[in-house]
Amino acid sequence: MNYTVRYTDDALDTIAKYKKSNPIAYKKFARMLKEIIEHPRTGTGHPKPLVEGNNVIFSRRISGNDRVIYNIYDDIVVVLIVSVGGHYGDK
Repeated sequence: MNYTVRYTDDALDTIAKYKKSNPIAYKKFARMLKEIIEHPRTGTGHPKPLVEGNNVIFSRRISGNDRVIYNIYDDIVVVLIVSVGGHYGDK
């Protein structure tokens, strides 16, 4: 079962910036996105649930400072990419 991916406006803005200014991080994110679509709770980037996320909000490491934060909605088979970029607000 593949998940549908949706994005917040903030995440889309950051992804567009990565595509231009940080192609290495962009390519890593693109590869990671394929995994998220297939199995959002396992794979590269050390996916882990955030402390108060009730196993719904996950984080994966793109680089030492950059993370992708996403919500998993199993009932509607959707992953919402909430944030891409600096580690927990260190933008």
